[in-house]
Amino acid sequence: MQKLAIILALFIIQLLSAQTNYEKGMQKAFELWGSNPAEASNLFERIATAEPDNWLPSYYAAQINIVNSFGEQDKEKLTAQLGKAQELLNISKAISKNNPEILVMEAMLNTAWVAYDGATYGMTLSGKITALYAQAEQIAPQNPRVVLNKADWAMGSARFFGQDTAPFCADVEKALELFANFKPETAFHPKWGKERARQILESCKK
Repeated sequence: MQKLAIILALFIIQLLSAQTNYEKGMQKAFELWGSNPAEASNLFERIATAEPDNWLPSYYAAQINIVNSFGEQDKEKLTAQLGKAQELLNISKAISKNNPEILVMEAMLNTAWVAYDGATYGMTLSGKITALYAQAEQIAPQNPRVVLNKADWAMGSARFFGQDTAPFCADVEKALELFANFKPETAFHPKWGKERARQILESCKK
């Protein structure tokens, strides 16, 4: 009985130590993000390797690559970044299926291609992006990032075709309200997007 108790105690200590290492690593990666995105992405990838059942590290590594792709004019660099991001999202999707946060990120990845060259990629990827947001909305209609990014994409499409963007301002306002009450599952679960919603809403008032 005593031996069993010792084994159990050692197991709990190892579990707590692993959790602490995970938390420290994630915090460090988030801190690096602002000053050194490439190193932050590498650290998230290393954490993902150490945490094979956790979708978050590879999700954030993908997000860094996707965010850095907007405005990139070098196609070779863009292809490398978005290709890497897709690989990372595939890892996340294998761990957490039908996850609305991952679906939103995948839609953003495809949007980066459209932003790079709308004439080339708009026709081929617009349907896929719309479908990803529709799927995410069906799973989590009250998720603020789903509501916001779906509206943001609709606004971008409307601008491209010379249409009025005002009808989507109500959705952005709804997203901002949802952000006010949104509670992430853990300290490391996605909570980004509130500032973007505010910026878009400000432009709606002009």
